[in-house]
Amino acid sequence: MTYDKQSARIVYMGTPEITATVLKGLLDEGFQVVGVVTNPDKPVGRKNVLTPSPVKSLALSYGIPVFQPAKIRLENDFLQELKPDVLVTMAYGQIVPQKVLDCPARGCINLHGSLLPALRGAAPIQRSIDLGMEKTGITLMEMVAAMDAGRMYDKIAVDILPEDNYTSLAEKLSIAARDLIVKDLIPYLNGELPGIPQEESLVTFADKIRPEDEKLDFSWPAKRLSNRIRALSLTPGGYAYLDGLKLKVLRAHVVEGIGAAPGSIVKAHKGFEVATGEGVLSLDEVQLQGKKAMDGKSFVNGMRDLLGKTLQ
Repeated sequence: MTYDKQSARIVYMGTPEITATVLKGLLDEGFQVVGVVTNPDKPVGRKNVLTPSPVKSLALSYGIPVFQPAKIRLENDFLQELKPDVLVTMAYGQIVPQKVLDCPARGCINLHGSLLPALRGAAPIQRSIDLGMEKTGITLMEMVAAMDAGRMYDKIAVDILPEDNYTSLAEKLSIAARDLIVKDLIPYLNGELPGIPQEESLVTFADKIRPEDEKLDFSWPAKRLSNRIRALSLTPGGYAYLDGLKLKVLRAHVVEGIGAAPGSIVKAHKGFEVATGEGVLSLDEVQLQGKKAMDGKSFVNGMRDLLGKTLQ
């Protein structure tokens, strides 16, 4: 059988905003998406309002059936009824079991947020910034039981600019992923992309962001701290404590300055600067616990006696 956009039955799996961009690209190009799988609705905000994922909201607006198994390894019989030719995933958020991988006639493919074999794992976008990399990308790959270990069908590179944070880089990668799948899906289905295996000696890993990763350590060099802050912004946000209150640091950059004890505030007038283990960091946007985010200058203008205090 030769596939085209109208004949190929696609099941799409994804959850966050970046993967909704990819789904919309497929729909705008006229691909037949017969079902969408996404994570269950989650409570959001101070009032814990139960909120659907961006992928679910988009799918429903197009009248596409949505499935939200709490555990895809236990709840997947619905896939047999959808009779998919291919399953396309990006940032779904659960490990996909072999039973699901075996379901589509033409297999399962994934859009991974790095240039494999570098940065296999749960947080390739954040870790690329955290490591100070200048380039990353999207890899269209075969889904197999081992994590991100399948054959690679195509790649697209994306520059990481000094001003990029997780939010901006994720948006650029979502556009790259959309363009890649729109270009490659039909050739893949028709056997025109044989794929190449990953070189195991070049494999690196991108571990998930843990709660302890969000706590900023001012004994680190300023440059390393700057990368960590960018990797965590705008969400979940790296933080330290000021007078016992959590202070998120959403934007920062390295500046010249006089060394002092790591974490000590060395400037709190017309700027907000903190000493680190090596160099000084200007805190350009911060958010004190219970308050709105604001630029560093506005923050220090509203605070007293900051100079000499320590971020812990």
